[in-house]
Amino acid sequence: MQKSFRALNIKCGGCANTVQESLKEDFGEVKVDLEQEPRVVTLKIKDDEHEKLFRKKMRSLGYPMHDENLGAFSATGLKAKSFVSCAVGKMNQ
Repeated sequence: MQKSFRALNIKCGGCANTVQESLKEDFGEVKVDLEQEPRVVTLKIKDDEHEKLFRKKMRSLGYPMHDENLGAFSATGLKAKSFVSCAVGKMNQ
């Protein structure tokens, strides 16, 4: 089923490119709406385990979901990861 998630730290097309490229093998087509804040990521989710995989992959890229409870230290670390993911996405465009 198609499902949308609100993700943090996605700022630009480089970030969106990283998300799309990193997830396409496991999730197929991934759409990132850069017009909304927080950004909306839409993709096909099969079941709860598939959603957990999605959340884990997004967090590993530095893009946690809006509904996650993050401490200040964790949020800062994820933001730093997102800068690296963004730069990689810009280079691969």
